[in-house]
Amino acid sequence: VGDTSNLVGGHGPLWPAFGAGGWSPLITDRNQWLEVDLGRRTQITTVATQGRYGSSDWLTAYLLMFSDTGHNWRQHRQEDSFGVSNSNADTVVQYKLEQTVVTRYLRLIPVAWNPNGRIGLRLEIYGCHYASDVANFDGSSSVLYRLSARSSPMAISLNLKTPKNSGILLHAEGTGDHSITLALEKGKLLLFHQRGPTHLPSPSGLSSSGGHILTTIGSLLDDQHWHHVKLERFGPHFNLSVDKNKQQVVIPTELNLLKPELFFGGNVTFSCAEPVSVAVTFTDSQSFLQLPGRTTESSGFVVIALQFRTWNVEGLLLTFNFVQQHRILWLYLSDARLQLQINDTVGVLLHLNTGSGLNDGQWHSVELSCGQDHLNVTVDKDEEATAHTAGIPHPGGQVFFGGCPPTGAHHKCSNPVTTFQGCMRLVALSKHPADFINMQERLLGNYSHLQIDMCGITDRCSPNHCEHGGTCTQSWRTFHCNCSNNGYRGATCHSSRYEQSCEAYKHKGRTSGHYYVDVDGSGPIKPQLVYCNMSDRAWIVIKHNNTELTTLQSSAERKQHRAHFQYASEEEQLAVILNQSAHCEQELSYFCRKSRLLNKPDSTPLSWWFGGQAPGQIQTHWAGALPGSRQCACALHNNCLNSNVQCNCDADSEQWTNDSGLLTHMETLPVRSVVLGGSQPGSEAAYKVGPLRCHGDKSFWNAALFDKETSYLHFPTFHGELNADISFLFKTTSSSGVFLENLGIKDFIRIELRSPLEVMFSFDVGNGPLEVKVEASDPLNDNRWHSVRAERNVKEAMLHVDDLPAATQEAPSDGQIHLQLNSQLFIGGTASRQKGFLGCIRSLQLNGITLDLEERARITPGVQPGCPGHCNSYEFLCQNQGLCVEKPNGFYCDCSQSAYTGAFCHKVISANFESTTSIRYTLKEPFELSQSHSALPSSIFSKMTLRGENISLNFRTRQTPALLFFVNSFYGEYIALLINRHGELELWYKLHNSRDVEVFGSNVMNLADGCLHVVAIKRHKDSISIQVHEVTAHKLTEQMLARVGALGFTGCLSAVYFNSISPLKAALLQPDRNIAISGPLTQSNCGSLSSANPQLSVTTHSLPDPPASLDPSQPLVKTIRSDSALIGGTRSDYYCDNDLISGG
Repeated sequence: VGDTSNLVGGHGPLWPAFGAGGWSPLITDRNQWLEVDLGRRTQITTVATQGRYGSSDWLTAYLLMFSDTGHNWRQHRQEDSFGVSNSNADTVVQYKLEQTVVTRYLRLIPVAWNPNGRIGLRLEIYGCHYASDVANFDGSSSVLYRLSARSSPMAISLNLKTPKNSGILLHAEGTGDHSITLALEKGKLLLFHQRGPTHLPSPSGLSSSGGHILTTIGSLLDDQHWHHVKLERFGPHFNLSVDKNKQQVVIPTELNLLKPELFFGGNVTFSCAEPVSVAVTFTDSQSFLQLPGRTTESSGFVVIALQFRTWNVEGLLLTFNFVQQHRILWLYLSDARLQLQINDTVGVLLHLNTGSGLNDGQWHSVELSCGQDHLNVTVDKDEEATAHTAGIPHPGGQVFFGGCPPTGAHHKCSNPVTTFQGCMRLVALSKHPADFINMQERLLGNYSHLQIDMCGITDRCSPNHCEHGGTCTQSWRTFHCNCSNNGYRGATCHSSRYEQSCEAYKHKGRTSGHYYVDVDGSGPIKPQLVYCNMSDRAWIVIKHNNTELTTLQSSAERKQHRAHFQYASEEEQLAVILNQSAHCEQELSYFCRKSRLLNKPDSTPLSWWFGGQAPGQIQTHWAGALPGSRQCACALHNNCLNSNVQCNCDADSEQWTNDSGLLTHMETLPVRSVVLGGSQPGSEAAYKVGPLRCHGDKSFWNAALFDKETSYLHFPTFHGELNADISFLFKTTSSSGVFLENLGIKDFIRIELRSPLEVMFSFDVGNGPLEVKVEASDPLNDNRWHSVRAERNVKEAMLHVDDLPAATQEAPSDGQIHLQLNSQLFIGGTASRQKGFLGCIRSLQLNGITLDLEERARITPGVQPGCPGHCNSYEFLCQNQGLCVEKPNGFYCDCSQSAYTGAFCHKVISANFESTTSIRYTLKEPFELSQSHSALPSSIFSKMTLRGENISLNFRTRQTPALLFFVNSFYGEYIALLINRHGELELWYKLHNSRDVEVFGSNVMNLADGCLHVVAIKRHKDSISIQVHEVTAHKLTEQMLARVGALGFTGCLSAVYFNSISPLKAALLQPDRNIAISGPLTQSNCGSLSSANPQLSVTTHSLPDPPASLDPSQPLVKTIRSDSALIGGTRSDYYCDNDLISGG
């Protein structure tokens, strides 16, 4: 047993009955350690600690270090690396190693101790002696190991230790001249498949040998510590593992049979001679090393040499001041290049740079030589920079490595960059190696925040925590993932940027178009570009390589036509879409003239197709019929051309006919290929296989209603050890409740509504509980749907609620990273049945996998499947007087009372009018007082009162004057909207036949300019509001109005709306006997608003009081009919298209 100081007390075993004593150094600080020599290599399983007997001295945390030689220590990393703490001097605490460690020397370093005592320790180590055969290779030749002639190696395992970062480990031949090689390259293990000569390749010849790398695994394997390597063969795969890391690769067919002989690299001696080099680790921003400067006695020539390795692109390597001159030299890394700079009192005197990519974690050598007339710096013995100068003196006093002592110390040291973080070794000043062991014992120089006799570099990109192909880069303390080109986001590229279905896009208000969908969220399936057709349903459309009608001609040489269809989506994507959609369909049509399709039921089919999961199963039915029926749709409806056959085409008719329809049985979709063989001399045929179309996302609407605080759903344990994302929607009127909880022995994960304004995500992975909170400004218990997405990975935890700013908490850089849970997953409550959630949870997904809440709710008391009331949250999506209508799973927008159409009543309906075109709309029933706007039926033959009007329309024209809109009654009352001869908008009102017409005109000039104009007019009793520019009134005659009406209208009209009537929409989409159209009427997109620049003013007018005999609560008219073109819109927006031809 060795330590850093004399003992206080004496050695003692753990158990008090066996004696008193223990280890306690004279100085209590973090520079102390206790070292144990086990005499030979030993496999250690457990370390047990106890405080010093009869004292207040015990450790609360410690580090363990291991070594085979007593040098080059390696820190034990069991995630947090800290041993289990003691809480008193008597209790024995055992620290069981997850993986046993084989070592001869063990060093225990106190990190924390009882604040009311000193460092105190009794220690026992559990394990057994370890023995193995050892071979030492020098890299100059190889050893051939022959197996029995009948065997081919199925598993090869070995332990390796090396100071070199490149070399051949193993080589085996396959069939022909193919071979497989296991090699080190830059400290990483490569499995290499090559084709070439049978002799053993050199490490440098691998890349140029015409082969390719099957996989790369491990990092920093040149650290002179033992690493376990295993290569196993399982069927068509190789499993390659290094320590804890594993990779699986497909075996090339040429290597299916390996020869029963293996080559191992290097001359061999059966002992392990290890070179001893003592390294130091600069751990943080306070690290520095100070050594006295040296010069060559005879010439004054100065040489400083060192080796370093780091991940940082910047850091000070060394600095010193020159003797008797106010000059300073810095040698540092910047942009991963080596920079040398000399400054004097004026400024930069000399600047050199050399090398590149020096932050790759590999050892790099640097040599700085200073003479009387030159200065030279060399990197890795082949890249150098030289400057010829006069009178460069040798270093004065001290040389500082890595950084400078704290400000205020008596030294002349400055640092223009950051402190170096990394490892150094083989430091020499004028060919005198620095003795770091003497330095550790304070016999040489000075230092702070160094780890001596070890290189504590860690490759944070091995294994790569960046998912979905994200690129990993690192610094000394952390790593970063570049997710810019893979469709994912987050600290580890875990979460998808895209929605999982067209249904999800629709409920974000998106209209038809191409979108990327990621069907499994954060799962392994990559995003795909699809077309979303947003109608009353959200259809996902997946095309293949031939969706057009294909004609076939009869041929004597070719009896069958075969076609195979390649889909834009990959197989995994198709499978998930089919599985999670509520309905899928695909058109399959066959058009024929004397070309049969399936033939008679009792004979061999002439045609068939393949469908279902790849490569597809043979299908002998046609669209519209049942699988396996060998029928077409006409057979189900008993309307085939010939009752003796099952398809129209099998009637062998001289006339063109067809068997067409939709395939809707999900297990037979998609169509993979067709085989058509019914052609005969003189026959003609054509076929069409449409795109795959699916709607309904079963996971998006999967919901459960929790109506008791003690109710919950439970699922199997959630496995999200390194990356966990949880997303769901909720709505509630309760002020608090737990959405989700899963417990482990110590670890846990929980998401809850802490208050009406706060959602909290909390968890513990062994570093202590961590909480991430999002606070809202408006209450979240408003019975509307709110979205929650929580993510936890090895770098950070993040919580999103709706569109509020995300909350983020960083994870400890060297803390525990595995979330270890073992209980059931509780949804809507906890195992203690406390703090249960009251309300609805919907679309719950864990790491991209949807939990079926409805299925579990059907068998769970206190929980109901599904959740009504979606319009509270989504009614805002229904535009332009569209009404939100509830469905069992979701909602839809009813556009029957809107002038618009589309999924959200957002598509404008427009048409081109000529001067002879008009639409007459006649109401079937009289208006009655008892009816109100909110109670209108969906029929266009509505019952209404005329206490007021709501009129809107869009138009563009170059005609003046022009009548846009006219409504009149049998009693002489009327409303007219027109453009006068000056291009100004005018509104004419005559609401009683005993009054003169009231005319309101706009002074906005030249509305007949070919631009799109939007007008909205509202009247309630005697108050009129016109959304248009400044309005003034004019008096005109009814004869003038008649002349204007006779001119008709030439131009574009769209979005016509009068109260609940949409006459233009009815004329174009719902024509019936109440619609009269004269002249040519052509539907177009001329009324679309591609941009808007609203410049609205709202002007309110009061109509003159009606005659005293008129009751204002009574209808003003009894029957209304339209005598002219009717135009509707909503606002006075302006969009000009100068190329538009009016009336086109």
